Amino acid sequence: MEQVRADGFDEFAAARWSALLHVARLLTGGDRQRAEDLVQEALVKLWFAWPKVAEQAPEAYVRTVLVRMAARSARRRWWGERPVEQLPDRPAPGDVSSTVAERSRLEDALAQLSPKQRAAVVLRYYEDLPEAQVAQALGCPVGTARSHASRGVARLRQILSDAIRPVG
Repeated sequence: MEQVRADGFDEFAAARWSALLHVARLLTGGDRQRAEDLVQEALVKLWFAWPKVAEQAPEAYVRTVLVRMAARSARRRWWGERPVEQLPDRPAPGDVSSTVAERSRLEDALAQLSPKQRAAVVLRYYEDLPEAQVAQALGCPVGTARSHASRGVARLRQILSDAIRPVG
């Protein structure tokens, strides 16, 4: 029984781990620890459903689980302390880490969106899924998914434009 269940699961999990982690990180607003927890929990759920979804669409299944778990976990009030060894440094102008800083700025902006808007934007524009699959992952009609994505992009534009306005 276990061998039947394991056929293909290990390969799928190993091949898709980094992509799933990146999507989960975007869904959690850049929180790597929460993203890792989400991916692990989603893969556990996939393990139990593997015999049913292995031949159909395991990627869509695990993506839907990630979106729903991210939305559910975003409603928690407190995630506890997150100690770090050092405080992060700000990149200097012209620093080679400008790409990383830009990515961090985008992750911070994504974290300010509602969980459904964040999920819709990530699935539609990062994962490049059609609107029907985004709606399926969110568990809502296509028009609602389209509205979440549209409002999320508009809010991102507002957040990002506010951040780069010159002072004075």
